[in-house]
Amino acid sequence: MIIDTHCHLDFKDFDADRDQVIERAIKAGVSKIINVSSSLDGARRSVALAKAHEMIYAAVGVHPHDAETVTDGVIAELKALAKGKKVVAIGEVGLDYYRNLSPREAQVSAFRKFMHLARDLSLPLILHVREAEDDALKILREESSGGVRGVMHCFSGSADFMKECLDLGLYVSFTANITFKKADSLRLVAREAVPERLLLETDAPFLAPQALRGQRNEPAYLTHLVGEWSRLLDLSKEDIARITTHNANTLFALGLGEPSKIAYEIRGSLYLNITNRCTNTCSFCVRNQTSFVRGHNLRLDKEPSVDDIMKAIDPEKKYREFVFCGYGEPTLRLDMVKAVAARLKERGAKVRMVTNGHGDLINSRKIAGELAGLIDKVSVSLNTDTKDLYNRYCKPEFGADTYEGIKSFIKDCVAAGIEAEVTCLDLAGVDFKKCEAIAKSLGAGFRARSIGTVG
Repeated sequence: MIIDTHCHLDFKDFDADRDQVIERAIKAGVSKIINVSSSLDGARRSVALAKAHEMIYAAVGVHPHDAETVTDGVIAELKALAKGKKVVAIGEVGLDYYRNLSPREAQVSAFRKFMHLARDLSLPLILHVREAEDDALKILREESSGGVRGVMHCFSGSADFMKECLDLGLYVSFTANITFKKADSLRLVAREAVPERLLLETDAPFLAPQALRGQRNEPAYLTHLVGEWSRLLDLSKEDIARITTHNANTLFALGLGEPSKIAYEIRGSLYLNITNRCTNTCSFCVRNQTSFVRGHNLRLDKEPSVDDIMKAIDPEKKYREFVFCGYGEPTLRLDMVKAVAARLKERGAKVRMVTNGHGDLINSRKIAGELAGLIDKVSVSLNTDTKDLYNRYCKPEFGADTYEGIKSFIKDCVAAGIEAEVTCLDLAGVDFKKCEAIAKSLGAGFRARSIGTVG
């Protein structure tokens, strides 16, 4: 399932075969299309398309090229249209100083009006900004409080501009221009994109992918963009599809069902989500912001049994490794870990466990010996280089000496023949060199991690 979050099927380019274009999109795996308006007439057509086709949604707005046409009467009619069913955004709106087809003063005035309209209707914005980054950021900051809901579409700016957009709370989308032969500089920027803030779009009929240059673009060609993102971000095509679909569902409130996962795949590894309970209350934990990791819903309705877990694993598929991870601490269910790991080892599987290292404290005994032969590797979230920083950031329920307990667990795992890896985060005050020295003293490897980077 993939979603084209920006195209213009209402344009005359599709008058001769619009229904066939929609059929080809469905066959290519495009489940939803957001048809984005560039004028008042286009808004009317977009709303009509959304009414006629179950898979199509509409966005209403006026392109900055036509900002001079944005009168109070136009805003009033767009507002009425936006209150209808299946209108999910205000757009495309913004600033275009590249072509300057409307005076800049008119563009700025219209942009502010559309920001007010989006805020009044609690709808996200679909933004067009070209060679007007500074003014756009200024207006976005002035007209919003607590962040902006929306997407910077057809992104063509710098990595710094993208960071500013992300910091404001925006999503970003690139068109198939990142597939063009001479788009190396744009691809360098695209590599810096955060998957959790990425959307897919064609901007059809414009910007067909490199393999189809010169042809009319259409939603079915979105698959070319999925392939390019897979290469750029080192994620599978399935990962890109799932993540961007979740993002579109979140931003545009499309109402897609996203059930919780016991087993979830990322980069060829199958992660096993067996509990949402944890013995830390970390201030930085991703659970504080979302139930999703890489597009997977990890908020469990109930803790799974051994049979539930095994049924969630595709027996026909080969995985690089199985990882006990998810939204909680797996050693809270030590017997479950051991039982499932034993079944996986019977298949000759490699098994890893991501843990906060509290297993001895949780189970009131040393557990490394019990894991030997079942768990090949442990990734232990030590997080910091000192006990005081750990207690401040992680607030462990076992008190001030938890840090030393984690180090003891790591050392025991190494002694039991389990490969151990210590991970630390780039939290304020944390010294990675000291973290690495601690890992080495325990006989473990070391990996530095960044806050907010998951999966």
